[in-house]
Amino acid sequence: MKNSTRRAFLSRVTVGLTGAIAAIVGLPILGYLLAPLFQVPSDDLVKVGLVTDFPLGKTKLVSIRDPSPLPWAGQTAETALWVRRRQADGPQMFQVFNVNCTHLGCPINWQAEAKIFLCPCHGGVFYEDGTVAGGPPPRPLYEREWAVRAGDLLVRQAALPNPKQG
Repeated sequence: MKNSTRRAFLSRVTVGLTGAIAAIVGLPILGYLLAPLFQVPSDDLVKVGLVTDFPLGKTKLVSIRDPSPLPWAGQTAETALWVRRRQADGPQMFQVFNVNCTHLGCPINWQAEAKIFLCPCHGGVFYEDGTVAGGPPPRPLYEREWAVRAGDLLVRQAALPNPKQG
């Protein structure tokens, strides 16, 4: 009789621990898979600086906090953009690029002397207007929508595009 009770107890403990381990492993995976369903696209504009902060003909790196609807985003909400001032005024005044390469998402570097963007991961090269100059990137740099209001340069929030999507 004692063996039967002990065996039943150990079976219950084993099943309970197995269930707990499955929950510990499974819940984050389930959260990852379901998170896109609960993200609300934001049309908010984020201030990146004054228009006067960006000299004509120059490309400048700016850091911004790109608010995420996910409360656990943490440091991933901290991002950067490359801002290029093309004209003194008008609808083509700025180009604002995501800092990520369109090949695999590595951060790109601006080489002011050569007027190109370089990706250190796989040798992707982009011209100053964001078009591909060489290497493996399949498309130009991702651009962000921007607006100028009351002397401020504002950029539309956007999730990092998936390089594998067409």
